Order: sequence, then structure tokens, then C-alpha cells
Amino acid sequence: MKKVLFHAVPFEKERLTMALEAGADGVIVPADRVAAVSQMARIEVLSEEDVLMVALGSKDDEKEAAAALSTAKAVILAAGWEIIPVENLLALGRGMLLAEVENAEQARLAAGILERGVDGVVIGPEHAAAVRSIVESVRQPVQRLELSTAVITEIRPVGLGHRVCVDTLSLLEPGSGMLVGDSAAFTFLVHAETEHNEYVASRPFRVNAGAVHSYAVMPHDRTAYLEELRSGSETLIVGADGRARVAVVGRVKVEARPMLCIRAMARDGGVERHGGVFVQNAETIRLVRPDGRPASVVELCEGDEILCRLDVAGRHFGMRVEEDIRE
Repeated sequence: MKKVLFHAVPFEKERLTMALEAGADGVIVPADRVAAVSQMARIEVLSEEDVLMVALGSKDDEKEAAAALSTAKAVILAAGWEIIPVENLLALGRGMLLAEVENAEQARLAAGILERGVDGVVIGPEHAAAVRSIVESVRQPVQRLELSTAVITEIRPVGLGHRVCVDTLSLLEPGSGMLVGDSAAFTFLVHAETEHNEYVASRPFRVNAGAVHSYAVMPHDRTAYLEELRSGSETLIVGADGRARVAVVGRVKVEARPMLCIRAMARDGGVERHGGVFVQNAETIRLVRPDGRPASVVELCEGDEILCRLDVAGRHFGMRVEEDIRE
């Protein structure tokens, strides 16, 4: 995870507090402030003397930064850096390289250079108001997954099974949820509990995701069994438009409940693909229609269309592998 540091020089307690409340991982402060600031929160506190600020205006500046990276000092590339010298410094593979940024767009750029990115970004006091958006851009980068339309071919009760509720630290939006299925090659968009009805209050932080054995699509092109998720794990929240972001799991609740087997078919380049998912048999469990509307599993019928994601089978401890596999 990329660090987000606030450069509190000159020191102003109000701006420092604003940055910490917005989610900064650490701060850079004058040496005489380190002890006091360390008492404010469990964060990384660096003295201004522990870092070297370099403005990349010439090749000599790049050499100065490279030399500093071979020591224990962290190097901050001052605002105005360009991609090529940053690539050269990253290629050295040593030290802690940070980049000063002014907004979320610059933060995303710095975090993605050479597909590895700098070790962290630094925000100056004049941009304290942008800390929250920068934190979100670095911690929860938005990606887009390709979703497909599938036709339900079977829905049937199968008796009791253990299902997994995933409670996140985020408030989820209508139309979003987790991609879950019996196979990594065919996952269903299971909707978050954002909808209210007269019997049950909404739980907009929760996805009642499916049976314990089910695959869930995770960040960084990985999968995990639902039963493996724990408090503090990261999961992927996906919208009906395919936009995906990371959410942190607050708790996982596993209980025995009546379950449904839902199977569906989608076409992939003219070839039929089939997949299934087991979910709790309750009106609060919803899949997502192609237009983004949630559809309760007790109302869905054979022939209805829902959203899914098609991929290839083959996972080893959640990582993609190439092998001949049938599921």
C-alpha cells in the first residue's frame, strides 16, 4: 500500500489535524515537533532532517537523488517532477522514493509509474484540503471490469448451508456489490444490502455474498474463498457499470441458512458459458439486472437477465495460473 505523508513544514497544528483526520499515514515535521506529534495518533512521524527534498531540474539533480537513495534517507521529489527521471530512479530498486503531489490525479500518476509507482506521496501544507481525495485515489484506485449479461437457467432451493455476510468499512452504493461464484471463470454480481423493505432495515455496508465455498473476486487480480475473508482483509466492490474499488472488511459473519442454487448462461464470442452460485434464500439477497437495478432472488425467474463476469478458470491460492482445468 502506498504511503500518504503530510509535509507539515511550516508547522500548523490545525492543518496537521485536518490531514490526519483525512487519513494521512504519516507526517514530516520539524525536528523539535517529532515527540509531540507522535502522541497525536499511531502514525509514522518523520523529522524534516530525515528526508531530502530534490527538485528534478537537471540530470545532476537526478544523480543527487540516486545517491541519496543509497543511504537511509528518504527522497522526496518536489512538485514538478517528470516521469522519465522518476522511472530512472525507480529502476535503481533501492531506498524510499516519495513524490510531492498537489491533487488526486498527480497521486494516481505517481503511484502507477513503471506499474510499481513511488513508495508514497507527499502533500504540502498549502494542499491540506486535498488530502482526503488523494488518500482515496491512492488507497482505492478505481478500475473497470468488463461485465456480461447472463440468462438465468435454473433456480432451486437446496436446503441448509453456511453463508457469508461481508460487512465492510464503507457505505456501498445502489447497483454495487461483490462478484461471487462457484468458479473464478463465471461470477455473479451479488448486490449490497442497500435496499429497504418493511420487514428489514437496509445494511448499506454489507454484502450477503454467498456460500462459504464460493470464489469472490479480490483486488490485484486475485480470488479468495468467502470463508477465508477476515476483519482487515481487502475486498473488491464492483458497480453495474464495471467500476471497481477496494473496501476493507470490518467483520465476516457466517451462519447456517436455507440456500438457493442459481445457474445461468452467458455467451462469450458465440460460445455458451455456464456458471452457478449459491446464495441465501431470502428476499434481501439480490443480484443485479443489466440496467443496474437490484433483483431479489425470490423474485427472479428462469429467463431473467442478470450481470456476471466471465474469466478463465485456473487459480492457485487465489493467484491466476495457466493450466488445463474443468470445474
